[in-house]
Amino acid sequence: MIDNGTPTDALVQLHRGLRDEAASTPEPVSTGEVKKETQIIAIYGKGGIGKSFTLANLSYMMAQQGKKVLLIGCDPKSDTTSLLFGGRATPTIIETSSKKKLAGEEVTISDVCFKRDGVFAMELGGPEVGRGCGGRGIIHGFELLEKLGFHEWGFDYVLLDFLGDVVCGGFGLPIARDMCQKVIVVASNDLQSLYVANNVCSAVEYFRKLGGNVGVAGMVINKDDGTGEAAAFADIVGIPVLSAIPAHEDIRRKSANYEIVGLPGGQWGSLFETLSTNVAEAPPVRPKPLTQDQLLGLFASDVTGRDVVLEPATMVDMVGRADISKPSLEVVYDTV
Repeated sequence: MIDNGTPTDALVQLHRGLRDEAASTPEPVSTGEVKKETQIIAIYGKGGIGKSFTLANLSYMMAQQGKKVLLIGCDPKSDTTSLLFGGRATPTIIETSSKKKLAGEEVTISDVCFKRDGVFAMELGGPEVGRGCGGRGIIHGFELLEKLGFHEWGFDYVLLDFLGDVVCGGFGLPIARDMCQKVIVVASNDLQSLYVANNVCSAVEYFRKLGGNVGVAGMVINKDDGTGEAAAFADIVGIPVLSAIPAHEDIRRKSANYEIVGLPGGQWGSLFETLSTNVAEAPPVRPKPLTQDQLLGLFASDVTGRDVVLEPATMVDMVGRADISKPSLEVVYDTV
């Protein structure tokens, strides 16, 4: 504002820009029929729930069954392929792209894609902490993949590992832009992982209402201890349980040592053979997301604290007395 109270041109433009941004709605997604021969499947789940473990073993089993599989890690932690490569970290697409750009060189497939026993794998990566947006990093990574011919690659399955705690921006890209045909959620019998699974289902349903095609093919229950909350969630939401991986010490120990357990003929081979079949054949469906109260209702009240009563705060609580009268802090913009 200038001295006489008249808004400056810059301030007027800022206000108009903010109003326009607030009034804008997301661009509608494609409503056309999905015709891709390659099945592109996005796997979502809470951080630490075991997506990387599940995907490493699933992709390995698929490859042993003669399928051509590409595993793409879309988590800024860049740990999706660690189990597959025995704990070794692979160069990420974002990091490699930055180095190549500084050197005036082009990124090639050999710089970012690596293979083991028939599984092809790569990591998108993300910015260093405090130096950029992880979601934007995902978008940049896929832009580079498109330049490398992503839509022309001849894979039977492309598995995308996405952090489910965040379903906005780049992390919601497969759902918002119909980049995949279906979504699979990984969860366990705990409230937080099911909260994330429910959020993913809500995102899928939101974009279906806008005309999108992506659906949820089902849930993988990892570290299943038999208490049944995850299975109950899947039943109410209307999605199948594709596999229940038990909370077994042998699986935990081998996973911690970066060993593949999904080996044909191995102790856990049939588990991942069934999962492979279910992932391939399960159709995408529209889920019915739960309300917060419905989600909490899957658990005993002593676990979730539902017996807590909301007690409104008072002005006495806030400042120690009730005779406080202050002008409103609401910001009122001049009409321009």
